[in-house]
Amino acid sequence: MFRWVHGKSPLQYGFDFGLWTRQVVQSLIAERFGVSLSLASIGTLLARLDLTVPKPLQRAYQRDPVAIATWQRERYPALVQQAKREGAEIAFWDESGFRADTVHGTTWSARGETPVVRVPGQRQRISAASAVTVKGAFWFVTYHGGLTGALFVTLLKRLMRGRRRPLHLVLDGLPAHKTNAVKTYVASTNGKLTLHVLPGYAPELNPDELVWSHAKRTGTARRPLQKGEALEARVHEQLASMQKNKALIRSFFRHPSVSYISDS
Repeated sequence: MFRWVHGKSPLQYGFDFGLWTRQVVQSLIAERFGVSLSLASIGTLLARLDLTVPKPLQRAYQRDPVAIATWQRERYPALVQQAKREGAEIAFWDESGFRADTVHGTTWSARGETPVVRVPGQRQRISAASAVTVKGAFWFVTYHGGLTGALFVTLLKRLMRGRRRPLHLVLDGLPAHKTNAVKTYVASTNGKLTLHVLPGYAPELNPDELVWSHAKRTGTARRPLQKGEALEARVHEQLASMQKNKALIRSFFRHPSVSYISDS
């Protein structure tokens, strides 16, 4: 039975549900062996097989495992070698949004009473973009609204300002990253800036995602905005503090999901 469940989906056995439940296992046993077991017995049996019920990670069905493996084993190592030949730098880019009214986590309250967390009546939103390197460099900028191709070009120009070494920028396939305006600007740098698109639906390949996760867990989620305080100023202050902490930025690259990244 362990081989039935481990690494497989009920969909592979003809069920129309993608998660393993005691009911699904009960039905499968009845179908295969003609034996009817209670749900309690099913639970005991699964526990004896050392099978647990963790919350599953959600993955888009459009993910291409072959493309992901190719990026990790072939494309990125080749990019590292190219950067070495050119004396170039590799950075990972991503964008994220912050909201002042977002409440993370739980809080204690009397049984039967739902706690109320007071937030600013006027919602504040701010967007940010950043680029990180395995050596701990961290560049960021905040902006209002959604990202467009024209705005992305403006941000890239700010990123490249004063840069001497060529830059290979790894990012996702957001439409704003692929506009003609972006292609025209990149071409105008004559090789000083090159964009590399990650496989689709695989955000875990980008260490910059971990930057945002850390920022949101430790920012306004820990200390909500005070009356009259601006979200943009708070986010900028937090990111500036992270920018000074190279050890923190380097630590994101030790996460298992980005273990394929190396500067060697």
